[in-house]
Amino acid sequence: MNIWKLFQDAATSFPNDVAVVDDEHRVTYAKTFERTCSLARYLRSKGIRPGDRVSILEDNSYTYFEVYFAAAGLGVILNPLNNRLAAREIAAILLDAGARWLIAGERFAKLVSDVLSRKTPIEGVLYTGEKYEQVVGFCSETFEPAQVKEEDVAHLYYTSGTTGKPKGVMLTHKNVCLHAQAAIEEFELSVSDVWGHIAPMFHLADAWATFAITRVGGRHVMVRRFDPEGVLQVLEKERITISNLIPTMLNQMNKHERVAEFDFPDLRVLLSGGASIAPEVVKSTMETFGCDYIQTYGMTETSPYLTVSILEEHLKRLPPDEQFSFKAKTGRPFKSVDLKVVDEQGVEVAPDGEQVGEIWVKGETVTPGYWNNPKETQAAFQAGWLCTGDLAVLDQEGYVNIVDRKKDLIVTGGENVYSIEVENILYMHPAILEAAVFGVPDETWGEAVRAAVVLNPGQVAAEEEIIGFCRENLAAYKAPKRVDFFEELPKTGSGKIFKKKLRDDCRRR
Repeated sequence: MNIWKLFQDAATSFPNDVAVVDDEHRVTYAKTFERTCSLARYLRSKGIRPGDRVSILEDNSYTYFEVYFAAAGLGVILNPLNNRLAAREIAAILLDAGARWLIAGERFAKLVSDVLSRKTPIEGVLYTGEKYEQVVGFCSETFEPAQVKEEDVAHLYYTSGTTGKPKGVMLTHKNVCLHAQAAIEEFELSVSDVWGHIAPMFHLADAWATFAITRVGGRHVMVRRFDPEGVLQVLEKERITISNLIPTMLNQMNKHERVAEFDFPDLRVLLSGGASIAPEVVKSTMETFGCDYIQTYGMTETSPYLTVSILEEHLKRLPPDEQFSFKAKTGRPFKSVDLKVVDEQGVEVAPDGEQVGEIWVKGETVTPGYWNNPKETQAAFQAGWLCTGDLAVLDQEGYVNIVDRKKDLIVTGGENVYSIEVENILYMHPAILEAAVFGVPDETWGEAVRAAVVLNPGQVAAEEEIIGFCRENLAAYKAPKRVDFFEELPKTGSGKIFKKKLRDDCRRR
C-alpha cells in the first residue's frame, strides 16, 4: 500500500484517459506517468534518496501533480509549501524539514531568491518552465521505484501557524492511501468524475483528491489561482463534476454578479471544508449551482477528513427542510475514523445536541505525529485519541456540529459565546459578504464580542444596524459590542479567515 503503486495502477488501467488539464496542457495517464518517471530519475541523479525531503513552492498545476507522485516513487518525503508565506517563514520551514531540493514555479523566483539568501539546507532548485520540460521529456530508460513501506512518511505539511509556531505534520503512505479509498466510497467517485483543483494543492482541503481521483482514473482540472469568475468559467467549460472549496470561496462565487450567466449541468456535488460555513451559504450554494452539497470537517493531522454531512439512508426519507438541517451540520464520522465528543474529564457527552465537548478521534488516517517534535506529539494525544481542539455538540443520529475552536471560545461576563453561532447570524444579514467574530480583552466583562465584516459591493450598513440585527436573533450578551468594517478580511494561505491577525488589527483600532 503506497502512493506510487496507486499511480502506476491508474496509468496501467486508464492509459488513454486524460489525467490532467491545465489550460492548454491536456495529458493522458500514460503520458503523465512517463513524465513523472523522468522527473523522478532526474531527482535521483541529483543524489536524492529515500527519506530525503523535497519541497515544492507552486500554484495548482500539472507540475504539482507530477511532483506528488515522483516523490512517492523515490520514497522521499514531499513538503508542500504555502506559497503565501514570507521568505523568512519559508526558510524556517525548509530548515526545520531539512529539505535538500526545491521545485518552484517561475513566478516565485524572486521569493525563492529571498529565501535562499537566508539559512536553508537547499542544495538545488528546479524551476517550472523550459528547464522542467526538458527534464520530464527525457525518457531514455525505465524507472525503478524505491522500496517503500506503508508506514514510511510520504508528506510533511506545516500547519498554517494561526495559533502558534507551525508544526510539521507527518502523513504516511498508509494514511494517504486509506483516506483515498474511504473518500472514493463516501463520495462515490468514479472514472467519470472531473475534479476541479480550486482550493490550493499545498493544503489538504484539495490535496487528498490528487490521490483519490487518480485511484479511480478520474480527470484533474487545474485552477492556478482563485478568481470567482474564472472558476465559474472553468466549472462550465471543463464540465467539472465535483470539487471542494473553502467557504469564503463558495460565498464569493454565490454572490458574484455574473453567476446566473453560467450553466453547470455536469456538477453533481460541491464540498466545503477548511473552515466553518454558515447555513445561509449552504442554502445559496445548493440553489445557485443546482447540485448536492456536502459539508466536510477535518485536519491536516487526519489526512484530512473526520466528518461528512452525507445523509444516512433513513434520513433521506425526511422532508427536505429536515434533510437540510443535517446537510448544514458538520456531519457524521468519516469511514476511516472513530470519533467521540468528550467533556473536560474525558467522558463522552450526551447525544442531545446541547452538551458541548471536544472532538477526539483515532484511526488509520491519523498522523503518527509532528516532525522532530515529540513534545507536541505527546501533547496532542490522550490514550491513543487525537485531541482536535474543536468544540462540538452531538445529536441522536451521531452527527456532530462544531460550535467553536477551543482557542476561539469567548467568555464574556462568565457566559460562553461560540463565535460560529454569531457568524451564522451575521451571514443572514443581506448586506454582509464575509464575517468573523472573536473576543477582545474588556475590563468589565473579561472579554467582549467583536465582529469584522465585509459588505457586499454597493451595500451599506451601519454598525448600530448590524449589532441590532444580532440582538434580534441572539441573546444580547452574544451580540457584538463593536463591528469593524474591512474591504477584505485577512486570510491564511489556505483561504481561512485569519482571526489572530484580525484580533491584533482590531485591538489597534
